[in-house]
Amino acid sequence: MASKVMDLIYWKDTERTGMVLTGLVVGLLSLFQLSIITVLSAVSLAVMCFTISVRIYYQVLFVLKLGDGEHPFKSYLDLDISFSGEEADHCVRKAIAMFLLAVDALKGLFFVKNLFESLKLLVLMYLVTYLGDLCNGLTLLIISVIALFSLPLFYRQHQEQVDSFFGKIQAKVDNIKDIFQRLVHGGGPPPDPTPGGAKPKNQ
Repeated sequence: MASKVMDLIYWKDTERTGMVLTGLVVGLLSLFQLSIITVLSAVSLAVMCFTISVRIYYQVLFVLKLGDGEHPFKSYLDLDISFSGEEADHCVRKAIAMFLLAVDALKGLFFVKNLFESLKLLVLMYLVTYLGDLCNGLTLLIISVIALFSLPLFYRQHQEQVDSFFGKIQAKVDNIKDIFQRLVHGGGPPPDPTPGGAKPKNQ
C-alpha cells in the first residue's frame, strides 16, 4: 500500500497521478461553494453512474459474444485491504504510542520544559495568527495536497541544490541557537555536554 502511495507521489504512473491530483483539488475547491455532504453525495453519484454504466456495457458485450464477460473492476474487487489481528493490534499500538508522544512533547512545550523550544513555539503560533488572517484551513489543505504531489519530485530532481540551501539555513540557525545558549549561560561558552565535561566559567 505504501509503495503505491509513493508511486503516486513520484508520478510513476502519470495518468493515474494526474487523475488523483485533479480529483482531490477539484473536490477541495468545490467545498468553497458547497457543503461537504453535498460534495460527497455528488461524487458518489458520479462514480456509481460511471461504474454501473461500464458494468452494463461489459455485460452487453458478453451477451453479444463480443467480450469474455470478465468483471471490469475485478482488480479493485480483489484488492486486499483487510488487516490480520496482529497487524491491527500493531497499528493501534503504534497510533497510541505516537499520540502519547505528541501529548508529552506538547506538555513540555506549553509548560516550558525547555525555554528555547517554548519560545520557538510562541513565535510559530504568533506567525500562524497572521497566516489565519490570510487564508483558512481549506486553502492550506489545498496547498498541502499540491505540495505533496510536487515537492518530493522536485527534491528528487534537485537534491544537491536543495540540500546545500537547507544546509546553509541550518548553519545559520545553529549559530543563532549558540548565541542564545551563550546568553543563557552568562555570555560564556556553552557547557560541555559530555559527562564530566568542563563547566563554563562565571564572568
